Amino acid sequence: MEEKRQGEGLNVKKEENFSDWFSEVIEKAEIVDLRLGVKGFIVIRPWGAQIIENMFEHLEKELQRKGHKPTFMPSVIPKENLTKESEHIKGFTPEVFWLKSIGENQELALRPTSETVYTPMFKLWVRSWRDLPLKLYQRAHVFRLDTKATRPLIRGREFIWIECHDAFASKEEAEKQVQEDIDTTEKVMHQIYGVPFFPMKRPEWDKFAGAEYTVGSDCFMPDGKLIQQPSTHLMGQKFSKAFNAKFKNKEDKEEYLWTTAYGPAVSRILASVIATHGDDSGLILPFSISPIQVVIIPIFTNKNKEEIMEKTSKIKSLLEKKDVKVHVDDEAEKRPGEKYHLWELKGIPFRIEFGEKEMKSDEITLFTRDTKEKKKIKIADLSDIKKMGEEFDRRLREKADDFSKGRILDCNDKKEIKRAIESGKMARVNFCSTEKEGIKCAEAVETQLGGDVRGTLANKDEIPKGDCIICGKPATKVVYIGKSY
Repeated sequence: MEEKRQGEGLNVKKEENFSDWFSEVIEKAEIVDLRLGVKGFIVIRPWGAQIIENMFEHLEKELQRKGHKPTFMPSVIPKENLTKESEHIKGFTPEVFWLKSIGENQELALRPTSETVYTPMFKLWVRSWRDLPLKLYQRAHVFRLDTKATRPLIRGREFIWIECHDAFASKEEAEKQVQEDIDTTEKVMHQIYGVPFFPMKRPEWDKFAGAEYTVGSDCFMPDGKLIQQPSTHLMGQKFSKAFNAKFKNKEDKEEYLWTTAYGPAVSRILASVIATHGDDSGLILPFSISPIQVVIIPIFTNKNKEEIMEKTSKIKSLLEKKDVKVHVDDEAEKRPGEKYHLWELKGIPFRIEFGEKEMKSDEITLFTRDTKEKKKIKIADLSDIKKMGEEFDRRLREKADDFSKGRILDCNDKKEIKRAIESGKMARVNFCSTEKEGIKCAEAVETQLGGDVRGTLANKDEIPKGDCIICGKPATKVVYIGKSY
């Protein structure tokens, strides 16, 4: 890959070629570096890592507010653990990285997920109903030997996520946790990161391996394809039975634990943040997660540099007292215009330009990244910058919501479904009910129409009217069909 100069502009327009735009922006904005040359594995550079750290902070704060406690689990799983739940191992075996020659007579897997680590610990840590619920999570890297085409952040063989594993005394409590997980996705990914989603209860044939059912968060990308973001799973008692993880209920009788799992892949959510908010000048980062929320560009000559920099320092201190993340770009070798392009590329919400004219009028020139509006404001008015940041994030969220709202079409035949998919939308249709019939109809959707059955809305009961749009048998579900990564 050819070395690029910082601040060099983008060559591709987002609306004309999203795929190339995405590849270019994550490289030039210094989110990732692909030059290590290992398929499915990427280097995340400091700018990308700082954004991810801020995303983690919001997620962990919400999880801890809801009673989750942090843990760190091993990156390896004994083969005998991974194979205890038959459906789970069948689903994951093709994707497992195995460590076979480590000088011991034990075969280990790099964890593809951690149900088979947490459940045996639940067995040790939970004795009675008094120990429940037990809600745990960890920051983790997971490894999956994906054989499909990889894309940085979007699809890889290693990704960075939070995984929550929770244990309960009843199915009712476990199902409430599934709904709470959807609420966490709403409060963080949508309300804070500005990425809207559709919570879809996956069809039986597309659920997580070993789960009773799965709810995935489908998000639109600018090219109309869907990307699955946080998913939550009702594991039921499958893993607790496999590991004999029991507790004594209030009647002093032994029962198997009910468990759930929730996995927001933060590195993958970053792909949606970039794709949803960015434009032809580069990234646009929400104020809430930007490593730098305000960049100050002092404009000076040799004669007034000392005076300009002294005043710049005071502006920086004013903002820092408001708990705002500020950076002063006073690099003398770069022209102001070059700096403007660089920080627009990196997505900084606000830019302050401060030179001789501003100093004389006790003002600053404020540039707002999403609207590209420049205006003069009094330095004292910078005390409202946090409020401006909240408005900034609200605009991003509302713009993203508007993009998603009009992308669901009610379809009455196969031609309408195909048109919906080809125009970057999701089709809402009547569908048959049983697993056997559903799989056949889903295969027809994939082979004939080029789409995927994403499932039913998990937060809304929709009653079908009529017959399955594919096979003509009585429908009992309303499903959504789209094209996914």
